[in-house]
Amino acid sequence: MKKLVILSVLFTSMLTFAQNTINSREGYTPNIGIMVNMLDDLKNRVTKRVQNANQEQTDFLLDDKANRVGAMIMHLAATEAIYQKLSFEGSEFNKEEEEKWNTALNLGDKAREELKGKPIKYYLDLWDEVREKTLATLKTKDDEWFASTMNEHMNHHWAWFHVMEHQANHMGQIAMLASRGPSK
Repeated sequence: MKKLVILSVLFTSMLTFAQNTINSREGYTPNIGIMVNMLDDLKNRVTKRVQNANQEQTDFLLDDKANRVGAMIMHLAATEAIYQKLSFEGSEFNKEEEEKWNTALNLGDKAREELKGKPIKYYLDLWDEVREKTLATLKTKDDEWFASTMNEHMNHHWAWFHVMEHQANHMGQIAMLASRGPSK
């Protein structure tokens, strides 16, 4: 029991930068509001980690298999954008959207070559635009829609949970790159 209390105190002190509660966001149905709260919490934590990155930090490449911080932020935006299409529209990217997002969505060699040379604000602004559409569209949905299936493999709730967990996975990678990359 003593170890549990110590861990709880340590964990709580580590979370002082976050809100430390999960509540349903006003303006949304209860379950969607909880998901919106969690999506925004993760996005805010990722943004806080990188928002002051200079160009060298934004474009830092740990090795020839890694991804740059800017590319990873664009990857998060691209992932959210494809789930908007799948969940909100029941479709995939059109040709124009593929041209805009596929390199970031797939990462790899092409992304390492192309997704560099832009300030961190460029990538964060793209993600902000995508998130604005997510939030606006989720306001028009209800929990019955959220629980409904979008195809034979997933429902809308799982799709947006996946967007959230995807952000959490890359948040760890971004933190590692920030700690291993060039300092200011």
